[in-house]
Amino acid sequence: MTTIILFGGRSDERHVSVASAQNIAQSLGPSLAWFWAPHGAVIDVNRDELLSHSHPFTNDFRPSRPAIWPDLEMALDTLPVDDPVFFLALHGGEGEDGTVQRMMEVRGIPFTGSGSEASAAAFDKGRAKEIVKGHVRVAESRAVDDIRGIDRDIATMLERCEKVVLKPVAGGSSRGLFFADRTTDLGAIIAAISAFDVPYIVEQFISGRELTVGVVEGDAGPFALPVIEIETDPGFSFDYEGKYLGKGTREICPARIPDAMREEAQAMALAAHVALGCDGYSRSDLIAGAGGAFFLELNTLPGLTTSSLVPQQLHEAGIEFRDFLERQIGLARRRAAT
Repeated sequence: MTTIILFGGRSDERHVSVASAQNIAQSLGPSLAWFWAPHGAVIDVNRDELLSHSHPFTNDFRPSRPAIWPDLEMALDTLPVDDPVFFLALHGGEGEDGTVQRMMEVRGIPFTGSGSEASAAAFDKGRAKEIVKGHVRVAESRAVDDIRGIDRDIATMLERCEKVVLKPVAGGSSRGLFFADRTTDLGAIIAAISAFDVPYIVEQFISGRELTVGVVEGDAGPFALPVIEIETDPGFSFDYEGKYLGKGTREICPARIPDAMREEAQAMALAAHVALGCDGYSRSDLIAGAGGAFFLELNTLPGLTTSSLVPQQLHEAGIEFRDFLERQIGLARRRAAT
């Protein structure tokens, strides 16, 4: 069996992907590493070069070797090793929306994480909420059909809510996140959203404690990891710089919250994982407000960097990171064999 760590990709989360790949490669030991470049080519990367890359969250990774394959599909069709299993260190875009998963499913290639259907469903925040709302409490939201009319969608939501959150329908790492209330000048926000040129969702802002809960597959099925609370300083939000550069945020693991709140958060994360049909592991983001906890979104390939949330939760649960990685590989091989 040969493990291939696939990382990079064309999404704006490829910097996080590089950092995840570094942590996986360092912990897993002997393995291959494939970099999926932003222009689509695939490069077989020297492991030492990957591990020595500094400041991955801000610096682009540029391998010294030339690309072997012009695209990922050709790479998968001409695999140079026998009995491969892919550890997906991809985040966002085609790496998390079911596209890569579907490529591997049709070829019978084992890969870690959820399958193509669950990945696609979870990646679309609006669709994910529709699927899970019979199992968990969700915040009110509406998808924006036409960005040019988003001001009307915001106004409609603000008739019932004091504040709203605007975020891409698909994506992660809290990029493109905006907040608005009834006093906000929407001009600058709408201009910024238009520049992103992606579908958006307008969601009710729930005032409360920001919680996140990982779920992993165990011998008896999936189980929830310890809860993390995200604390943010005034004027900051848990955006990309907050998550990965430590600007204005703190991650408290385990969360210092009442037992009832912790149990509810873990139950909701587990229910969302099951309802969406996830495999291997996931991470759900929640808000615990006055009316209880609300489900916001689920990530099927959450970050696995040294500073990411799921590795922190694994450590708190007493699960060695290497054991977690090896279990994911074993799950991938068993799923492909069925």
